[in-house]
Amino acid sequence: MDSDGMRDARGTHANPVPRPAGPPEVPAAPPMPQRPAAPPGAPPLPDGSAFVAWLRTARPEALPGVWRFGHRPRPDEEPERIPGRQLLSGALIAFLVGWLIWSLLWNGYLGGWWVVPLELFTPDSWRENNDRVGNAILWYSYYTVIALAIMLGVARLGRWAEVWRRYGPPAWRTTARDTQAPPPAPEEDPVTWPALRAAGAHDAAERLTAEARQGLMRDVDHARITRAWQGVRSGRHSLATFTDAVLTHGSGACPHPSGARDLPVRQARHDLVTGQVRIGTAADDARNPYAYRGAGLALGPDLLGTSLLAVGPAGSGKTGSLVRPLTESLCLHALAGRAAVVVVGAAGADLGPADAYDVVVRIGNPDSVYDLDLYGGTTDPDEAAVVLAEALVGDLADPHTGGDTRRSATVLSQLLGPFHAVHGRFPGIPELRQLLDGSPGPLAELRQKLRSAGQDSLLRELDARERQLGRPGDVGGVLADRVALLDRPAFAPFFDTSGRTRPFSLKALDHPVRVRIDLPERGHADASRMLARLVLAQFTASVPVREDRSLFACLVLDDASGVVTPEAVRGVQRLRSAGAGVVLTLRTLDDVPRPLRGPLLGAIGCRMALSGLTPWDGQDFAEVWGKEWTEARDVTDRQIIAETPAGKAVHMLRRVITGKAPTARAVTVRQVERERWSASELAHAVPAGHAVLSLTSVKGEHAPPLLVDLRG
Repeated sequence: MDSDGMRDARGTHANPVPRPAGPPEVPAAPPMPQRPAAPPGAPPLPDGSAFVAWLRTARPEALPGVWRFGHRPRPDEEPERIPGRQLLSGALIAFLVGWLIWSLLWNGYLGGWWVVPLELFTPDSWRENNDRVGNAILWYSYYTVIALAIMLGVARLGRWAEVWRRYGPPAWRTTARDTQAPPPAPEEDPVTWPALRAAGAHDAAERLTAEARQGLMRDVDHARITRAWQGVRSGRHSLATFTDAVLTHGSGACPHPSGARDLPVRQARHDLVTGQVRIGTAADDARNPYAYRGAGLALGPDLLGTSLLAVGPAGSGKTGSLVRPLTESLCLHALAGRAAVVVVGAAGADLGPADAYDVVVRIGNPDSVYDLDLYGGTTDPDEAAVVLAEALVGDLADPHTGGDTRRSATVLSQLLGPFHAVHGRFPGIPELRQLLDGSPGPLAELRQKLRSAGQDSLLRELDARERQLGRPGDVGGVLADRVALLDRPAFAPFFDTSGRTRPFSLKALDHPVRVRIDLPERGHADASRMLARLVLAQFTASVPVREDRSLFACLVLDDASGVVTPEAVRGVQRLRSAGAGVVLTLRTLDDVPRPLRGPLLGAIGCRMALSGLTPWDGQDFAEVWGKEWTEARDVTDRQIIAETPAGKAVHMLRRVITGKAPTARAVTVRQVERERWSASELAHAVPAGHAVLSLTSVKGEHAPPLLVDLRG
């Protein structure tokens, strides 16, 4: 409002103008706000820039265990690096020497010979005219050339270039790892799916490329579709079926049976292009090879195919730093159709949420939806007897002869065969306990049914079992006592063979399934170890006979105490050629019988010793890692004795300045054979949160024991 209006409002205007009466003015309605593009609180639609950048990141070939995502290879040998103090002092001394030479030339202490080239190659008229400016330009230009020549010489002697690279602006700039690489050529761009275009599936490639750039594709989708495309190339699927699925569902094509396209939560860094999961960083330690120092350390199916053993006390990080990342990675591989994983641990262990698994077996928990098949899904009594005997008395067998396991398998087969022939199923826990105890009623009933069915051969098996009852050396009583550990009220709803429950069998590892088995620890420690042996025995028996060995199968045992048996070691040795592996963790090697420690460490390809290891456990690792030739330097300081008065005076002056007597140093260099990591170093020199890890790939490539920071 202007000043006149202000005075009119106050009634001070000299000639007020009467206003016509009428209805009050209605203010104009404000414009309608635009409709929001998304509901309030909804996040903005994603774009595919992050996914495209991740997919285009370089993954060069590297040494076993190196995290390949964005890796920059280093030379195998460490270049000679001058200590910083020596480098800076040498550069300063070179500068002072150059300054001294220039001062001597400028002040004429070295004569005038250094201006002779100027006098020889320039006309006299340039130097003897009265043009002061021209003379100044001529002479000072020559002085500048001489100064630059001196500076170049002393810079080369003083390694000024190295000082500039180490302490100058080049050291402040971001490294090439942080800069964005230029986009690859169209025929090599993984975003455009060149393999599909080369095979003629242009429409499918265009659909996948569009969804990748729109942010509708995840790393699991890319890995799953890549796996499906490999099935097309191998002939398991047709190109038309694959193309129709991609055109219909886009990045959601070829889904996992669960329909999930990712895990509910991730804690580790995964790269599904290479199949790796990062577990730490190789320490910048002199004991690590130079090519590994500072590089990320990762594990994948190519290394887990040789199996892995981790030993460390409670709290050293076995579950959080190793088992949890590996289970996440294997579950992601299962969603991509690449792997089948079975994770066995105590109830409540940090093995990821239940939503991350397809099957969760909670033994001893009445709310468990799934049951565990006691016989591994087999219908062969002899095979079922061998696996069950390994679970029941495998820890009691002689490591050299294995006699107890064989006799136990024979006893079980004498009972399982007749029972299966009569009932069409194997006995449950209460029925098996009664048969092993030799109860007259169940045995007589079984005999009567066999006689009615005309099973004479099985009657002979039952007769042999009855003759052995009560004799010295009969293992039936031991088997009955072990079965009694499972015949408890807490396990009453489990191990049912009548078909009323949903038992899980390890025969299902022909499919990309994610399984978690929770063992009851409190009050049932012996039963938990027995069940862990059962799962391991079923795994090593069922995995080698799969048809599709391109599907990686892995068993993760969070605590393998009491699980390692002679048959288990032999089974682990057969997994490498079957496209499978196991991950075992132990608090100490004392949980493994002494005769089996060497064979176990020899059968396992990847070995990890975590901080806090005992010296006697470290001795076993030191023996399996062996020795290497190294360069040893012996330094001897010998005191110098002066014989002349001048020499004695100089020695006295050196003693006053340095505080030490003058000595002469002798260095002896020799090649010696030493342990890569000694038992004392493994027990006392591994910092907290670190581990020493050696790796072996399924192709036979080796990585020496590396000090790894599991927190990096």
